[in-house]
Amino acid sequence: MKVAMVDPSLFTGRYDDSLCAALSAAGAEVTLLGRPMRPTDAISPVAYDYTQRFFRHSEALRARIGEGPAFRILKAAEYGVTCALGDLGPLLAADIVHVQWLPLAPADRMLLRRLRGRTALVHTVHNADAYHADAGVQGRGYRALLDRFDALIVHGETTRAALIAQGVGIDRIHMAPHPPMRLAAATPADLSEVPDPAVPRLLFFGTIRPYKGVDLLVEACLSLWRAGHRFELALAGKPFMDVTPMIAQIEQAGFGDRLIIDLGFLREQRLDAHLAKANILLFPYRQIDSSGAFLSALHHGKAMVTSDAGMFATLPEDVFARVPAGNAPALAQALLPLIESAAIRRTAGARARAFGEELGDWNEMAVRTIDIYRATLAARI
Repeated sequence: MKVAMVDPSLFTGRYDDSLCAALSAAGAEVTLLGRPMRPTDAISPVAYDYTQRFFRHSEALRARIGEGPAFRILKAAEYGVTCALGDLGPLLAADIVHVQWLPLAPADRMLLRRLRGRTALVHTVHNADAYHADAGVQGRGYRALLDRFDALIVHGETTRAALIAQGVGIDRIHMAPHPPMRLAAATPADLSEVPDPAVPRLLFFGTIRPYKGVDLLVEACLSLWRAGHRFELALAGKPFMDVTPMIAQIEQAGFGDRLIIDLGFLREQRLDAHLAKANILLFPYRQIDSSGAFLSALHHGKAMVTSDAGMFATLPEDVFARVPAGNAPALAQALLPLIESAAIRRTAGARARAFGEELGDWNEMAVRTIDIYRATLAARI
């Protein structure tokens, strides 16, 4: 079975790499089609092929022109041309075209129109509201695109229920739980570049976007600092929002020395170093279906505090501290015992690691995914 895995912008590179490798090990012939890789990417194709199919010209100019409006316009234009006029050969040669992310709905519509009926189309709906409240033109029209696929894969009941509520036929929705992942391991050099914690360290890592609730985390931390509790807060990842006011708020309150900032597209090894040095991991999301960041951190065995949004609402309460989404005072209250007690942190961390070990693995994910492929192909006959 030939599979063309499509993630034009490599939004979920670690997921793509894990799934493609597992599918190949299970006997599929897999090609991942994405953009030219960046130094921050940690994809290492094993037994599958990688093709630079999208954004070749704009990525070549990225270092020269930066990532401002000009770059984004250039990327959008190039992607539109690729979708409307690009060679379909690599896609039509596959038995299954499996799309992980649809980065620009108006352009994606053209590509799917050209492919529809000529090959089997599968899409993983990582989040029913693909880009959340900050979607803009990028996600406008996403829901209509779902009707162009033969099958949709979801990771949990939250997404499945949301799609059914949006009018998606239940017969096209297939469940495949998201296994835990591992980031590329930190090197000694990476570990040396992240300072050791002087007091308990809280960590928020990954892309920083409005729906992820970093502002709520800052509000909770400020209240605890003002009450005399000693701990550090580390923010590690690429902001897709203005974080300057939050940083200024911390500094103006006199707690700038307790803030560790490492902003930008960070290599997986660098993120892994932050995870290794942290004591408590934070996921204060306002909304989410499933979280790759959460699933990539479980093996570190750190205490975690989450909101009750999406997949987090299904987590066992005796393993993870969970608070109502959008509630900064509740977040502060949940953090307090973890900050104050190393014993409580160790117990919570051990439970988090054990929970991760109980979840499925990528071999099981590959078997389930191939079963979905076969059912999709059979339904087209």
